[in-house]
Amino acid sequence: MKFTVITLFPDFIKSLDQYSIIGRALKSKKIKLETIDLRDFGLGEYKQVDDKPYGGGVGMLLRVDVVYEAIKFTRKNAHKKHRVIMLSPEGLAYSQKTVEKYSGLDELIILCGHYEGFDRRINDFVDEVVSIGPYVLTGGEIPAMAVIDSVARHVEGVLGKEDSKEVESFSSFKGKRVIEYPQYTRPEKFLGVSVPRVLLQGNHAQIKKFNESNFLKTDTGNY
Repeated sequence: MKFTVITLFPDFIKSLDQYSIIGRALKSKKIKLETIDLRDFGLGEYKQVDDKPYGGGVGMLLRVDVVYEAIKFTRKNAHKKHRVIMLSPEGLAYSQKTVEKYSGLDELIILCGHYEGFDRRINDFVDEVVSIGPYVLTGGEIPAMAVIDSVARHVEGVLGKEDSKEVESFSSFKGKRVIEYPQYTRPEKFLGVSVPRVLLQGNHAQIKKFNESNFLKTDTGNY
């Protein structure tokens, strides 16, 4: 699977190749990562990408004409089965269902914002507007990294153990979305708190039953 990120800070995104599971997946070509520098589509001598909002207001907005050209260029060179998402606090809440949907694509194109956000007309040129939470960050690069990390884990071969994806992620158990049960390691007792005895007795059927009854979170499927 390929991830393409349209950003003003391509080096920020490229740094993913230096760390942990995603770095190894990139080096082993299980996933691909490309950055598109939005500044390359900027206007004039200074490659302007933003401007003051009509009607007044604080800050600058990314221009619709600049972003449109970047999206058009990226779509032209994209895999057939792709989607363009724009990261914005106003978007639909990002969830495990979204992760699973994106993991079935050949390419996910992620548009990162900056400054005070986007000209509203940019919404017309993306497939979805997505929010990783009801708060504001200085740019879309950190959310983009979160999206890449969460989706890449579902790409075959990225994780070392096949059960890691099912147990450590939100997954389905008896019709509900669940997240991993509590786990323990040495020391067996610390500051008066002991590891549950069932985990020490080697009875795998009882351990399985104990774990299944202690998933950290269940709900009707919003995750």
